Amino acid sequence: MASNEKLPTREQDFNEWYVQLVQRAKLADYSDVKGCMVILPNGYAIWENIQKTLDGMFKETGHQNAYFPVLIPERYLQLEKEHVEGFNPQLAIVSVAGGKPLPEGERYVIRPTSETIINASFSKWVQSYRDLPVLINQWANVMRWEMRTRLFLRTTEFLWQEGHTCHETEAEAEEETRRMLECYRVFAEDYMAMPVITGRKTDSEKFAGADRTYSIEAMMQDKKALQAGTSHMLGQNFAKAFKTQFQGRDGQQHFVWQTSWGVSTRLIGALIMTHSDDAGLVAPPRLAATQVVLIIIGKGEERAAVKAKAVALAADMKKKGLRVKVDDDDSKGPGFKYYEYELQGVCMRLELGPKDLAKDQCVLVRRDDKQKVFVPLPEAVEKSAAMLEQMQKDLFTKAKAFRDARTFEVNSYEEMKAKADDGFLLAHWDGSPETEKRIKEETGLTTRNRPFDLKQEPGKCVLTGKDSPGRIVFSKAY
Repeated sequence: MASNEKLPTREQDFNEWYVQLVQRAKLADYSDVKGCMVILPNGYAIWENIQKTLDGMFKETGHQNAYFPVLIPERYLQLEKEHVEGFNPQLAIVSVAGGKPLPEGERYVIRPTSETIINASFSKWVQSYRDLPVLINQWANVMRWEMRTRLFLRTTEFLWQEGHTCHETEAEAEEETRRMLECYRVFAEDYMAMPVITGRKTDSEKFAGADRTYSIEAMMQDKKALQAGTSHMLGQNFAKAFKTQFQGRDGQQHFVWQTSWGVSTRLIGALIMTHSDDAGLVAPPRLAATQVVLIIIGKGEERAAVKAKAVALAADMKKKGLRVKVDDDDSKGPGFKYYEYELQGVCMRLELGPKDLAKDQCVLVRRDDKQKVFVPLPEAVEKSAAMLEQMQKDLFTKAKAFRDARTFEVNSYEEMKAKADDGFLLAHWDGSPETEKRIKEETGLTTRNRPFDLKQEPGKCVLTGKDSPGRIVFSKAY
């Protein structure tokens, strides 16, 4: 494929547009390991910005980072029945080590999630109520054997963070579960510029081994839902399996109450599908790998003076905290560079040539609206920062307007089927897994969550006509 060949449009083929964009924007590529990807520097820089931001938010709420082994004794997973049943089809098992088969009871699984092995440590750490709460986060990779994969969205190996906490009471654990869900909401909306719906998942969609699961759900540009983060109230299920007990204030032994919560490199896929266009990646400035590229225009002796000014501007921008690159490559024309930087998701370009220098000005072009703005050079740094902040706000406003315009109340099964491809459907449901399953099989729609901020009123299930406590979000989803 020629480097300057256009991407497929989103309208033509959204899936192919996404796959080509990820590769041609130099975000990720396929590897020779089935279902696994290579995250390239342009993509990994976004992950680093996600990681840095969330890590700071976690530490502000009292959490500490730790690390646990990637290999988990297989016998650990047998201790929590619902957990092992939920993950069993996705497990990669190590049965040979050191050139010899491992005995049945000494095999390992490659970490699909860490509730079990972390609980083995918690059971040693917690002896008294004075040891609580335990607030731990881990940045790690995990492996879940997937049949059908897609870069960032669903891969066999992916990067994530997983928080694990222990509490004295159920109320404290529930508060923690909700607090971390709110942390994810703030991050999604304030940093990813991606509006999300927060709410509780149905029992059939909850995490295997949890009492309750809460999620943030976002709408992609193809009107499908993407679960962007989850927070789980684990209750005492793992504590009982691993005998994680403490001496309470009454002198008696009690099981701890636990939570777990996580987001992954799937967020990069969400970012791409929320904001990008037919020219390539559009990244919110607060997370973008590069915020400003300064493109030097001109040749010969004049170019040296332009370069000197561009380098000085870049230095001032860096002092202001901006992520900046100076492009002094004279082997490619400006038009080629504009195309490449748009494809790769640089938030803004600053064009500077001899004529601009003579007028003591430069040209600023935002990636999302592509409008040229002529700015006096003494104002370039402040103007760049202001335009980036406005771009961040505008991306959120645009994404929220898109989602809101494609969110509908539906009041009959016929209406639900007619609108199955139109976005988020708010419908009454009788709460039974049988009804939920039938709707999924007949329409392709799945329950996403029951929104916290939706005023709930009782009604009748769109399928069965039975009583419903309120509306829940249905959508086709990734």
